[in-house]
Amino acid sequence: MIETIQTTLYFIAAIVILIGFHEYGHFVAARKLGFKVEKFSIGFGPPLVSWRGRDGEVEYVIAAIPLGGFVKMFGENPYDQVEAGEEKLVIPEEDLKRAFNRQAVWKRAVVAFAGPAFNFIFAIIAFAIAGMMGHEVLPANIGMVAPNSVAEQKGLRTGDTIVAVNGQSVDSWQAFEEYLKLGVGKEIVLDVKRDQQDLQLALTLPVPEQDAFLIDVASKLLGVSLGVDILIDSVMPNSPAETALLQAGDQIIGVNGQPVFNVSAFIHEVASNPGKNVSLQVIRNQAHLQLLVVPKANDAGRGLIGVKLKAKPWDEPVIQRKGVFESMVYGVTRTWEVTMMTGEMIKRMLTNSISADNIGGPIAIAQMAGNTASNGLVYFVMFLAFFSVNLAILNLLPIPVLDGGMLMFLALEQIRGKPLSAEMQIRFQMIGMLLIMSLMVLAFYNDIMRLF
Repeated sequence: MIETIQTTLYFIAAIVILIGFHEYGHFVAARKLGFKVEKFSIGFGPPLVSWRGRDGEVEYVIAAIPLGGFVKMFGENPYDQVEAGEEKLVIPEEDLKRAFNRQAVWKRAVVAFAGPAFNFIFAIIAFAIAGMMGHEVLPANIGMVAPNSVAEQKGLRTGDTIVAVNGQSVDSWQAFEEYLKLGVGKEIVLDVKRDQQDLQLALTLPVPEQDAFLIDVASKLLGVSLGVDILIDSVMPNSPAETALLQAGDQIIGVNGQPVFNVSAFIHEVASNPGKNVSLQVIRNQAHLQLLVVPKANDAGRGLIGVKLKAKPWDEPVIQRKGVFESMVYGVTRTWEVTMMTGEMIKRMLTNSISADNIGGPIAIAQMAGNTASNGLVYFVMFLAFFSVNLAILNLLPIPVLDGGMLMFLALEQIRGKPLSAEMQIRFQMIGMLLIMSLMVLAFYNDIMRLF
C-alpha cells in the first residue's frame, strides 16, 4: 500500500514538473511576443487554487486532475476568426492587437514550438544535473563470447573493453547496447581496448525477426554479454524448481549442456520448453551439480519453474561523475541520442515494425517513475529527462490538438495566405482528439494487460 502511494506521488510529481515546464514555454513565449494570456493552468478540471498575477491579467490555476495543463490565449479559438467588420463583436478594440489570431504566423509558430522546446531544454539540464550528481554504470567490458557468434568470428574476446562504436565514445554497457540497436543491418566499426592494444573491428549485425529495439542486441545478434553470475535468489514453494531440489544461492552455468551467459537467455530457454525435461548445470558451494526440472506452462504457454533470479556482475559498477562543462556537453549529447532513439521507435511503430502493444500509458509511466525514484534521486532525474524528450517529440507530431498540429495549420496558412476556416479547423481538431483518445485507450489497455 505504501509503495503504491509513493509510486502515485512520484508519478504526479513527474507529470506536474514536465507538463508545467512545457506549458511555461508556451506562456513565456506568448508574453514576450505581446500575446494576451488569460489563463495558465497546471492540471484540468475544477481549480484547487487560483490567483491573479500582479498585472491582474493572467489567472494562474492549479486544477484537480494533474494529467496535463494549458495556456489560454485571447483570440485563439478558431471561431474568433470572424469576417472583417464583425471582429469587434468578438474581440474588444483595445485587445485586437494582442489577440492570438491577429499575430503574424511566425509569432504563433514560435509560441506553438516553445512548449516542446522547453521540454528539450529541461532534458538537457536534467541530464547535465545527473552527470554532475554521478550515477552507477557497468563498464563495457566483454564478459562472455558466444560460440559461433558474429563476435567470435570477428575475434572479440573475454576481457575486451569497447571504447567506441562508429566513432561514438562508449562509457557504459548501456551506451554500447544503444549504439548497436541503431546500427543493426549496417556496417559497424568497434574500437576495442585489449590489454595494452588498441584494435578496430568492422562487422555487420544481421537483421533480426523481432525489432532490434525490443531485444538485447549485444547478446542475441553480436553474441557478447556482460560477465555475470546467474544466481537463484529464492525458490517458490511447491514449484518445479523445489521439486528439482534447486536452492537459493545456486549458480546456473548451463542449460541442456549449453553454457548460459545471461538471465534473459536462461529465461528464454526455460520458457521454450514447457512440460519437457530441462537439464540445469548448477554450482552449489563449489560443487558442480546437474539437476532435472520440468517447467510448468502458464496461461500463455510459456514455461516457468518458480524461481526469482538475480545477476551478479563480474565487474563492479563504477560511479560516472562529470564536471560542470562536461556535464553540459553530456546533457546536450544525451538529449540528442534519446531524441534519435525515440524518433526511430515512433517511425517503426508507424510502419508496423514494432507492435503497438509496446505503447505504455499512465500506469507504465507511474511504475517507471516509482522504480527509478526508489533507486535514488539521480535515477529519477534521468527518468524525467528521458520522459521530457518523449513528451516533446509526441507534441510535435502533426496531429490537430497537439503543438505539431498547430504548426501544420500555420504552415498551411502561410502557403495559402489565409487561415483554414473555423469549421475546417474544428473538424480537424475533432479528428485529432479522436486519435489521441484512441491512443490513450490503447495505452490503458496495454497497461492493464501487463498487470495481469
